[in-house]
Amino acid sequence: MFKKILIANRGEVALRVMRACKELGVKTVAVYSTEDADTYPVQYADEAVCIGPAQANKSYLVMPSIIAAAKNTGAEAIHPGYGFLAENADFARACADNDLVFIGPAADCIERMGDKSSARETMKSCGVPTVPGSDGCIDTAAEAKAFADSVGYPVLIKATAGGGGKGMREVHDPAELESQYQAARTEAGAAFGNDGVYLEKLVLRPRHVEVQVLADDFGNHIALCERDCSVQRRHQKLIEEAPSPALTEDLRRAMGVAAIKAVRAVDYRNAGTIEFLLDTDGRFYFMEMNTRVQVEHPVTEEITGTDIIKEQLRIAAGEPMSCASRAPFTPQGHAIEFRINAEDPEHGFRPCPGNVTKFEAPSGPGVRVESYVRTGSRISPYYDSLVAKLIVHGQDREEALARGRRALDEFVIEGIQTTIPFHRRVLENAVFCAGDATTDFIETQMGDVL
Repeated sequence: MFKKILIANRGEVALRVMRACKELGVKTVAVYSTEDADTYPVQYADEAVCIGPAQANKSYLVMPSIIAAAKNTGAEAIHPGYGFLAENADFARACADNDLVFIGPAADCIERMGDKSSARETMKSCGVPTVPGSDGCIDTAAEAKAFADSVGYPVLIKATAGGGGKGMREVHDPAELESQYQAARTEAGAAFGNDGVYLEKLVLRPRHVEVQVLADDFGNHIALCERDCSVQRRHQKLIEEAPSPALTEDLRRAMGVAAIKAVRAVDYRNAGTIEFLLDTDGRFYFMEMNTRVQVEHPVTEEITGTDIIKEQLRIAAGEPMSCASRAPFTPQGHAIEFRINAEDPEHGFRPCPGNVTKFEAPSGPGVRVESYVRTGSRISPYYDSLVAKLIVHGQDREEALARGRRALDEFVIEGIQTTIPFHRRVLENAVFCAGDATTDFIETQMGDVL
């Protein structure tokens, strides 16, 4: 195992990695911007290095500064968390070039799966179901029209280089195709420095179901059950649960087999996620692979008894994962995660940065809170609006729902607006409580809140 690692991230995920390290006896180095100098993860780490001003492109995205901080403090490895440089192949390569272990997959694997068009072709070749789509990127509006005419509307235009809903457009009307195609390319170019897009047939009213995978250097490839992430706004997840209420045992098994096929096809190592769309007829299709740990990994930890961050560290250190002997996994109980963001749902989930004047987290049986925030913390306008993740676990979904209601009622955050009231309303919704939410849930069920 490593003696010391650097965490190339901030906030909640930085603290999560540090806690896993402390339990394994690994020293930690935090990097921080001037904006984050007084945050709890910086205080919690064994060492901390300032890497620049508040703007991410002058601090958390500056690879030479992070590499230098690791070398100067004697760190042996770098954990990227999620966001920032977590899926940047050049960063993984820079770590290797400087004799630092990147705690994640190899650079070529990140590259191969990061290009969504290429990833689709790889999945098709190994027998993983994919949504009917274009062969590679579409270079002109005329090509886009020809594809849409061949598969029928609606279609989905998607950026090949990114995620999070950027460079993505639904097209239901042929008259809007050209303008939406150009808009998607413009947005993709601005967000990812790559304006390549491809087209897919749009699956109507799907569920978003993903499978957590782990793979090590000892031939172990495991699927840690699935998560349902269908409650989203603008393709950003808000609530995740495990297992998915939509899956039968046969469907869970089939999805897990497909996920392992995907992992083996690209010779993957470390933690990753295979994301699928599940249609109303119970057919599933590969959507993309995230080559990093996910924000929602705690729900999988709760139903499998596995510490995914520790397994990442073991795999990167050249050790076998400790949970392989327990595979295949059967979900133990039910877990739900609520993302508590500094946002105003009534105004389009507008970010609401500011000073937290009171922070009282819920507790009790089956309640877990992941947060870097304390009373007196400042939610910065420079970064993601995530304040905390509330995870509840019950013997079954009914108990998890009841526990979620109780925990949300106990959660007190003052000084800023948050999504806590929104989550309370979701738990009053009959469709969500029945386990029937699809990716259009907010638009179709929560219009009165918005």
